[in-house]
Amino acid sequence: MKSLQDALYNWLTIQVVADARPNDTAAQETAAFFRTILQNDFQITKVNVKKDEMMYIIHYEKEQQSKTARFPVELIEAMLEQIEREPEKYINYPTEQKHRA
Repeated sequence: MKSLQDALYNWLTIQVVADARPNDTAAQETAAFFRTILQNDFQITKVNVKKDEMMYIIHYEKEQQSKTARFPVELIEAMLEQIEREPEKYINYPTEQKHRA
C-alpha cells in the first residue's frame, strides 16, 4: 500500500462490511489483513471511528501524535450497498474444517 490515506480507506471500507456481516469470513479476514497493514506498515495505533450524517471520521495515533482522517459516507458504504443489492454474488464460504478421524 503506497499511502496511508489509501490504507485507511481500504480498511474502513471492508471494516464497515465486516461489521454489517459478522459471519462473512472473507470480510472478517480482509478487515484483519488491512488492520495489520495499518499497524505494521504505517505504525497506526488507537483507531477510533465515528460516523455522522456525511462523514466517517477516523481518529488514530501515529508516532504518538493524534491524527484524523475523513471519508464521505457514500464512498465508504458503496461496497456494502453493492453486496446488499446483489447478495447472490457475495456468498459466504465457510472456512474448511478438518474432519476428525
